[in-house]
Amino acid sequence: MSGPMALEPDGSAGDTLSLRLAEDRSRRRRLPDDRTLALRQPHWGADHAAVDELAAELADRIGPAVHAYEVAALLESEGLTAEVIKERYGHPSLFSLAAALYERVPRTFPEPARPADPWRPDHVRCALRGALFALPGLAYVLTAPLWHAERAISVLVVAGLVSWAWGQALGHRAFLRMTAGRREAGRTLLKGAPLGAAVATAAGSLVAGSGPAALAAGAQSVYLAAAGVLLVLGGERLLLAALTPMIAGAAVLPWWEPGNPLRAGLPLLSLLGAVATAAWALRAALATTPAPGNSRPPLRRSLPYGLFGLAAGSLVLLTGQDQPYAVIVLTVSMGPAEWLLYRYRGLSVAALRATATPTAFQLRSAGILALCLCAYLLPLLPAALLTDSDPAPLLLLAAALWTALLLQAFGAAWPPAGVCLVAAAAAGALTLMDSLPVVEALSLCCGVAALCLTACVLRLLGRPAPHA
Repeated sequence: MSGPMALEPDGSAGDTLSLRLAEDRSRRRRLPDDRTLALRQPHWGADHAAVDELAAELADRIGPAVHAYEVAALLESEGLTAEVIKERYGHPSLFSLAAALYERVPRTFPEPARPADPWRPDHVRCALRGALFALPGLAYVLTAPLWHAERAISVLVVAGLVSWAWGQALGHRAFLRMTAGRREAGRTLLKGAPLGAAVATAAGSLVAGSGPAALAAGAQSVYLAAAGVLLVLGGERLLLAALTPMIAGAAVLPWWEPGNPLRAGLPLLSLLGAVATAAWALRAALATTPAPGNSRPPLRRSLPYGLFGLAAGSLVLLTGQDQPYAVIVLTVSMGPAEWLLYRYRGLSVAALRATATPTAFQLRSAGILALCLCAYLLPLLPAALLTDSDPAPLLLLAAALWTALLLQAFGAAWPPAGVCLVAAAAAGALTLMDSLPVVEALSLCCGVAALCLTACVLRLLGRPAPHA
């Protein structure tokens, strides 16, 4: 025989083997080793290939997790049951598999999505509005030979100032009513536009009496009322289509004399087109469903906007007495001015997100104001030189008007109205008393107004609250 039993000298090999087996069983009960645990507990052999495949599939969602418990919640949302985890991935529990996945996938924290600019301007619309502010001036070019210029100019100035003041106040009130729906804005325009045209016509008739000048004042007032309706309701393209006959007539003047019937007929056709399209836009607005919670804001809220329109119109007309081409440049620039108002608001919101302290935001806000002002004023300099206009009053007036419009865009209406009224009154008084030439009086008054309004912008809009 061979083996251990053959080595026992006393022939008690069987008893010795029994004792050894009993001792081994006793030792296993007292101090279990790895082999004993392997016999008593199931062995979880993880399927590394399956786990790697799951990690690759869910990597974009596991990477941002900051704890394995987040991965466990993800696995639960994927519908993995305990049976699937044991059979397919070889892990005893959900948390075991989650820990393995959390270790396999490196941490990734992607940047949050950049929010869209809430004040992104409509480039085409702003450019079109700038053209529409200037194109009506072609009517004066066409109809000038039909009435006596000296008296008619004063008539049109009076009627125009009334229309500008009324239009600014009415436009503001219509935009306030727009919060209750287009129907309420349409009702406001339907009541206010004809009344404004009648008031402006009456003011012009008091100066003109009767005759062609009074008719011109009435036509101008009706057009400005219709154009105001279309601009508030977003009908810029309709207004451009209505002005097409007048634009065509003015375009052929350098090569062909249209004659008095066409000189009067083409602007009249454009006027009728503007009134018809305004009526159509009003009808469409009134057909919309009214919004709930209809509350009427007080009329006094629109008063400073009307006063600003009166002051701005006076300053522009004073500029036109000595430099008519400067007025054309200024009116065309109103489109880019509106575009820059949107850009200022968008850049301010971005600065609010990028700064951590009020002082840092104030400094960045001042830089944004300087950037927008330079972007508006610099193109006006070569335009003034090309039209043989003095750039000083044009640039200072443009700066005063843009900063005033910026304050109005944030609801600060009285400071720009008061500053511009004082500037217009001072410039008019200096001109009437012959204390200063028109150019110097405008430069002085508009320069002071621009400085005051810029200080107001830095003080009122240099805080985070208006942009939040």
